[in-house]
Amino acid sequence: MRYLGIDYGERRIGLSFGDELGLALPLPAATAPKKKARLGQIGQIIEERRVQCLVVGYPYNMDGTVGIKAREVDVFIAMLEQVFGLPVYRADERLTTDEALRRTDRWRRMTRRARSRARASGALDSRAAAIILQDFLDSPEDKRGEHRSRNQ
Repeated sequence: MRYLGIDYGERRIGLSFGDELGLALPLPAATAPKKKARLGQIGQIIEERRVQCLVVGYPYNMDGTVGIKAREVDVFIAMLEQVFGLPVYRADERLTTDEALRRTDRWRRMTRRARSRARASGALDSRAAAIILQDFLDSPEDKRGEHRSRNQ
């Protein structure tokens, strides 16, 4: 199975890829200025990598409840399902950006300006997408169905 991991953001969408090997790798983020163009970037990756399944980071609140941001992601997931017709799984994304920062050794040594450029490029978002996808790939297969999109 070929998976595309997605860390949704209003301006940048972090992306990662994983397959039968079970290793998630970050891809360049979808950073086009318009939402439709970002969907086009995602579609191009789906086609090029023959993706069969989408894994979207789902922003549960720390207490496990669903908040405003999660509702935004629900709308995004519905759009993905409509446009691409692929199965979509929700994966808990709590603290993945913090984890991506911790895994970036040089982050602490970067200037504020360099950090700003790194964030704008979407590299951090794609690292978070790789963590989301890796956690999903590492979960037992029988547990994955529990996170399947409600619309499927």
